[in-house]
Amino acid sequence: MKNNLLFDFTINKENNTVNVKREFAASLSLTWDAWTKPEMLDLWWAPKPYRTVTKSMNFVEGGMWLYAMVSPQNEKHWCKNDYQKIDLHKSYAGLDAFCDENGNINSEMPRTLWTNTFVENKDTTTVNIVAKYESLTDLEKIISLGFKEGFTMAIGNLDELLAELTEKSK
Repeated sequence: MKNNLLFDFTINKENNTVNVKREFAASLSLTWDAWTKPEMLDLWWAPKPYRTVTKSMNFVEGGMWLYAMVSPQNEKHWCKNDYQKIDLHKSYAGLDAFCDENGNINSEMPRTLWTNTFVENKDTTTVNIVAKYESLTDLEKIISLGFKEGFTMAIGNLDELLAELTEKSK
């Protein structure tokens, strides 16, 4: 990763959001694919030493990504993302939830409305991420579970993956 790439992580308690602005040293199409193709998401989404395993994914409006974050002890923590809006190579939004292996939502845990917007620059791609919660209590619960640390680690995984894939394509 280039050390001068933008990384801004802001918690906005007035709006119950986490706002992340992150620049990646990769093309728009490669960055988009890394966020929207299960075979690529599985390589970076979980913070190490966890790994991601996709059970199913249908990246269309009304579709769903059902996946598990798997611990080194092989414990599976299931999540799903219900895709609400997709504007190819520009943005997508989805409602994420903790669930069981069949996608049945755990109503005791907060849901996250993710909106990711992609902007192509000269040599980089910027991803603007807004993670919105229904209440301040939900936001604070997710933060207390280590969201910032885990997501920062996952973004580092993505940097490594994009650097590797960009180098291979040269």
